[in-house]
Amino acid sequence: MPTCTSCNRDVGQDGRATNFPCPNCGEAEIWRCEKCRRLSNQYVCPNCGFTGP
Repeated sequence: MPTCTSCNRDVGQDGRATNFPCPNCGEAEIWRCEKCRRLSNQYVCPNCGFTGP
C-alpha cells in the first residue's frame, strides 16, 4: 500500500489521494493524501530532495 510522501500515512484506495512523478527528477513517485493536498503540506522527493507544496 502506498504512503503519503508528506505524512507517511497509508493513502488507501478511496480515490482521493493522488500520485505523480517528481517534478524535478521525474524518477520518484510522489503520493499525496487528501488531507496533505488540502492543507498544501510540503513533501520532499526521496530521490533528489526536491521540496514541493
